[in-house]
Amino acid sequence: MIVFQNEVNSRKLKVFLRDFQHSDDFEDQFKDEAESENDGTLRKTSSFFLKQKSSSEDEELAGPSHPALQGMEIVSEKELAQLALVRPLIFNTQEESTIRDYFKILTKKVSEDEITQEFKALEVKNLPAVFHSGNELHNRDKNRYRDILPYDSTRVPLGANKDYINASYIKIANSREEYYYIATQGPLPTTTNDFWQMVWENNSNVIAMITKEKEGGVTKCHHYWPISMKKPLELNSCRIFLENYQILRYFIIRMFQVVKKSTGASHFVKHLQFTNWPDHGTPASAEGFIKYVRYVRKSHLTGPVVVHCSAGVGRTGVFLCVDVVFCAIEKNFSFDIMNIVSQMREQRHGMVQTKEQYMFCYKIVLEVLQKLWTVK
Repeated sequence: MIVFQNEVNSRKLKVFLRDFQHSDDFEDQFKDEAESENDGTLRKTSSFFLKQKSSSEDEELAGPSHPALQGMEIVSEKELAQLALVRPLIFNTQEESTIRDYFKILTKKVSEDEITQEFKALEVKNLPAVFHSGNELHNRDKNRYRDILPYDSTRVPLGANKDYINASYIKIANSREEYYYIATQGPLPTTTNDFWQMVWENNSNVIAMITKEKEGGVTKCHHYWPISMKKPLELNSCRIFLENYQILRYFIIRMFQVVKKSTGASHFVKHLQFTNWPDHGTPASAEGFIKYVRYVRKSHLTGPVVVHCSAGVGRTGVFLCVDVVFCAIEKNFSFDIMNIVSQMREQRHGMVQTKEQYMFCYKIVLEVLQKLWTVK
C-alpha cells in the first residue's frame, strides 16, 4: 500500500477547506477566470481568490513577533491531545505485549549507550556522493550552506529545464507502505520564488517548518510568506494569500492560498511552523513535538509533505523519522529507527545530523510507547 496519494479523500478535503476562514477585509476577484484543464483538485479558480480593499488601517500582522493577534481557531488543544495518543488499529493482548517488548528493547538501547554506537555506524556507511548540480557555479549562491547539498540522483528539479533548488525527494519504505517527502533548506531571499514553484509543481498541501526565522541572532530562514491578511506576497509567477492563522503553544498554523498569475488557478497550503525547538540541542519536552508531527500527518492530503528547518537535514530528519514510526505504530507495523535514518541518508546527505538528534528520536518514540499501556 502506498501512503502518498494524489486522490483527495473528500471528507478530509471538506475539513481542510473549512479551516480557510476569510476576512471581511477582502472581496472576490477573478471569479470568471478560466481554470487550467490540467490542474489538480485543489488548483482551481474560486471565490477564495481575494483582493485587497483600500484601507488606511495598519496591516494586521501574523507571526511569532505578534502573539497577541489571533485568527479563527483551526484546531483545539483537546484535538491535539487526542492526536498525540498514537494508538494501534488493533490493540489486543498480543499487540500490547509486542508494544511492551519494543519499549523494553529501546529502553535497554538507551541505557546501555547502544544509540551512540548505532549513530557512529551510520556515520561510516558508504553513501552516494555526487553533488554536481549543487556545486555548479551558477547554483552555488542558491545554497544556504555550502556543505549541505542534495544528491544529483534525488534532487527536486524545477520546471521543464529541471532547474536547481536545494531540495531532495525522500522515500521511506516501512513494512508494506512508503512515505514520500521533500526535505529542503529554509528558503533564502533569492530562492523564495523557487520554493513556491516547487510546492506548486509537486502539488504539496502541507509545509512543515521546524525553525524560527532567527535563532540566537542568526538568520536561519527567510520570511517567505505574507505577514498580513490584507496584503499578499507578490512573487514572479504567483501571489501568496494568508487566509487564516492560529498561534498555539508549540507551533503556528497558517493557511495560504497560492494563486498562479498566468491562469488564476489556485492551490491551498497549510503551513505549520514549530516554534519550540531551542537554539541548541533538542526540545526539553517531547510532548509538543509529538502533537506537531501528528497534526502535520493529519493535515496531509496531496503531494509529498515539504519539510524544512535551516539546512534541511537535522531537525528535518528527526521529523521524518518519528512520523514514519508513529504511522507504523498506528498500523501495527514493526519499525527500525536505524534503518529509517539509513534510508534517509541514502537520499539526502546528513539526515538526523547529530547524536543528540538521533537520541531525541528514541526519546519521542519511547514516550509514545509508554503512554500506550498507561492510558489504555
